[in-house]
Amino acid sequence: MIEVNKDTIIADIIEEAPQAFVMFQAIGMHCMGCAMASGETVEEACEVHGVNADEFIKSLNAFIAQLG
Repeated sequence: MIEVNKDTIIADIIEEAPQAFVMFQAIGMHCMGCAMASGETVEEACEVHGVNADEFIKSLNAFIAQLG
């Protein structure tokens, strides 16, 4: 499974763990299919959406780890 960091591209996360889409939706990132998401890093997206990147990445990695 993918290990997410600030430089991880969102599209790569969704490709590897499509179930993680709900984590992005939960913080207001609803445009996962938009052009920006295909090349945007987690850090960039968090900055735009006013989300603490470190906290989100920690939660996202925990969520992905439980997927097995």
